[in-house]
Amino acid sequence: MSKWPKQVTIKEVGPRDGLQNEKAFIETKDKIAWINQLSQTGLTYIEITSFVHPKWIPQLADAAEVAAKIKKVQGVTYAALVPNLKGLEGALAANVDEVSVFMSASETHNRKNINKSIAETFPVLQEVVIQAKKAGKTVRGYISTVFGCPYEGSIDVEQAIKVADKLFEMGIDELSLGDTIGVANPRQVQEVLEEFFKRFPKEKLAMHFHNTRGTALANVLASLEMGITTFDSALGGLGGCPYAPGASGNLATDDLLYMLDGMGIETGVQMEQLAKSAFFIQEKIGRKLNSHYLQTLNKSECQLS
Repeated sequence: MSKWPKQVTIKEVGPRDGLQNEKAFIETKDKIAWINQLSQTGLTYIEITSFVHPKWIPQLADAAEVAAKIKKVQGVTYAALVPNLKGLEGALAANVDEVSVFMSASETHNRKNINKSIAETFPVLQEVVIQAKKAGKTVRGYISTVFGCPYEGSIDVEQAIKVADKLFEMGIDELSLGDTIGVANPRQVQEVLEEFFKRFPKEKLAMHFHNTRGTALANVLASLEMGITTFDSALGGLGGCPYAPGASGNLATDDLLYMLDGMGIETGVQMEQLAKSAFFIQEKIGRKLNSHYLQTLNKSECQLS
C-alpha cells in the first residue's frame, strides 16, 4: 500500500496572503480578474482578501469591492480573513463562503500582528466564530509561528496546542498550522504533528509553509507521510508577513502542483490554466515571481486566450 494519499486539497491564498506584502498597490480590477482566472483552474478554495483595517494592510483596502465583484464559480469556496466583529460585518455583507480567524503561538508575534496578547485575542475571536456560525458560514483558524518566531525563536509545541485547543473549543472547522518565517524542517514537522494528532483529528488540520529557506516542499512531503492532505499555497510563491521580519514568499502553488502531479496525487487543478494565471499576476506586480516551475516556462506558451 502506498504511503502517499490519493488526493490532496490545495487552498490558494495568493490573493490575500500573497498580495498583502506587495508595496505597490495592485489595481482592484486586476485583483478581480486574477481571482476570476484562479476560479477556472480547478482550485476548490481561494482566499480572496482580508477585512482588516486599511491602515494595517493598505493593499487589501478594497476587500469589499473585490469580494462583491468576483465571478463565483460553483464548487469553489471563497474565503476571507477577519480580525474582529467589524471585519466580520464586512465579510458577511460581501457574502464570503468561509471566514478565517487568525492568531499566533508566539506572544510577541501576536502583539505585533494583532496588537493584543494571546489571552486578549481569544474573546475577540470567540465572538467572530459565534456570529459567523450564526450566519451559516464555515470558519477556519490559522495559528502563525508554530515552528518558530522571528522575535522569540523556537516555540514550545504545547503552547501551539493550547492555542489550537481554544480555537477548536470556539467551533472552528479546520486549523491551518503556519510556518510563518519558513524555519521548519521535515523532522520538526513530523514531531509537531505527532503531538497535534494526540489531541486533534488529522482531517481537521492543514499546513501552511513558507519557503524562506527552501524547505517548503520537503515539509509538504513530511506532512504527506503523516497523513495530512490539505495545504495552503500562493501562486508563484507570492507573499510574506508584514509583521514577521525575514518571512519571504509562501510555498508556491505551481511548484506544489508539479510535485503532486508527478507523484500521481490528484488535486483537480490544471497546470496550464494555473501558469497563465501566474504570468498575469506577475505582470501586474511588476517583478518576477519566485516559484521554480514558472521559471521553466516560456511566457509565450501560456498566453491567456
